[in-house]
Amino acid sequence: MVKPPPAAVRMVSAPVRIADAETVRLLRPGDRVDVVAAERAQPPRVLAAGARVAEVPAPEKGVGDGGALVVLSVPRDTARALVGAGATARLAVTLC
Repeated sequence: MVKPPPAAVRMVSAPVRIADAETVRLLRPGDRVDVVAAERAQPPRVLAAGARVAEVPAPEKGVGDGGALVVLSVPRDTARALVGAGATARLAVTLC
């Protein structure tokens, strides 16, 4: 019996604030990154692996150490995890 192909994963655009603004300046649309959450009481954990950078907005004027925004193309469930973690943890990226 032939199995039907898996349902296509719906990708969404997820704006994510990365703690280190200078790291974000290294990114370009099309790059692939892993997003890592760092919390004081927990070991670092990977929230998104191989996420595609969709956009790197221009730096915000007047924002001090508030990090920088990057827009990632990820599955909807991953987007929810990123938003939730961004509220409680510092997020970082590594280039794949």
